[in-house]
Amino acid sequence: MVENTVEVRLTSADSQPQRADVVILGGGAIGVSIAWSLASKGVKNIVVIERGEFGSGSSAKPLGGVRANFSDPANIMLGKRSLETFRNFKHQFGIDIGLRSVGYLFLARTEEEAVGLSSATEIQNGMGIASRDISPAQCAQLNPYLDASALVSGAFSPEDGYARPARVVEGFIKAAQQLGVTFLNNTEALNAEVGPDGVQAIETNRGTIRTQAAICATGAWSKRVGQIFGVDLPVEPVRRLVGFTPQRAKPHPTVPFTLDLGTTFYFHNSANGLLLGISHDQEPGFCREFSYDWTNELNAAAGMVAPELQHQDIVSGWAGLYENTPDHNAIIGRSDEIVNLFYATGFSGHGFLQSPAVGELVADMYLGHESFMDPTPFCASRFSSTANASAAKELHII
Repeated sequence: MVENTVEVRLTSADSQPQRADVVILGGGAIGVSIAWSLASKGVKNIVVIERGEFGSGSSAKPLGGVRANFSDPANIMLGKRSLETFRNFKHQFGIDIGLRSVGYLFLARTEEEAVGLSSATEIQNGMGIASRDISPAQCAQLNPYLDASALVSGAFSPEDGYARPARVVEGFIKAAQQLGVTFLNNTEALNAEVGPDGVQAIETNRGTIRTQAAICATGAWSKRVGQIFGVDLPVEPVRRLVGFTPQRAKPHPTVPFTLDLGTTFYFHNSANGLLLGISHDQEPGFCREFSYDWTNELNAAAGMVAPELQHQDIVSGWAGLYENTPDHNAIIGRSDEIVNLFYATGFSGHGFLQSPAVGELVADMYLGHESFMDPTPFCASRFSSTANASAAKELHII
């Protein structure tokens, strides 16, 4: 099973500071990446608060995928920038994140899906991504579990893969602590004091922190947290489940992180077993209880593209939360209503893999610096104004 715990020394429960230059709400991959990026750019007196343990929300139960294989150019840019950090993570942060660059393989079983993949590949190639369209036979060569006769085409990006999110969270926290960032676990934002000049203070279960700025990075809980500031962050929590097959004496063949667009069935290696999943139809909500009620759908999907993987013994698994937005793209920006409130949320399953780049982007936004990309496509106002409506809906999602 993918390790999903974070072991770092945190600030003790009785030492919440009374003042901060920046308070970051949320201690997952996004929040801690922002903290490190701000500190590395010279920002002082940063406090990160997390209602539970750091990395215990959506960052604890992701698929671990890292990729630039998207259809939306803005997502491609975030993925590409983040991959650079993941490849250099051990050298820069001294922590092995278990990066496995096995590639991503998207499968098309209809002509419409094939056209969409080919169009995305063209965009990716134009942005320097080494993805390529491949035939059904080539798909089966890369992944011997696949039934080539069920496929129309595939898109393969060899530089993508997966890593261990807990180690990434740990690396960012330890590096940020060395730069003086305060991390407070078991600390929940209960209310906010907002005046004419913006956010003045954050009230937590430990007391009040007066601050010059606040950054919301609370993932699936962001709509609730946004309400304490009086802003609307249209993020909807949805349960997602994954299962793990038994460890085998003889390992499975190494395969790319493989995803079927039509069924949303996906799988990749996990130690000597496999991680299996599907975007099982769920009602929105905060339930994170694991169950097996999705396995019939999983088996039906596996039968379409990888018959040998039907009816695998699922010996363990977990349930986590996606933080979905209406167009399945993130919400990143500065509030139009509150000048010193920033947000980075709603990643719709892409938060971990985009976290290094998002940290850099938000830090530059806070400092008023020009960054590696324009964050405008991710602004929250796109959902409330026709003029600012998102130009593209991400198609490479599960």
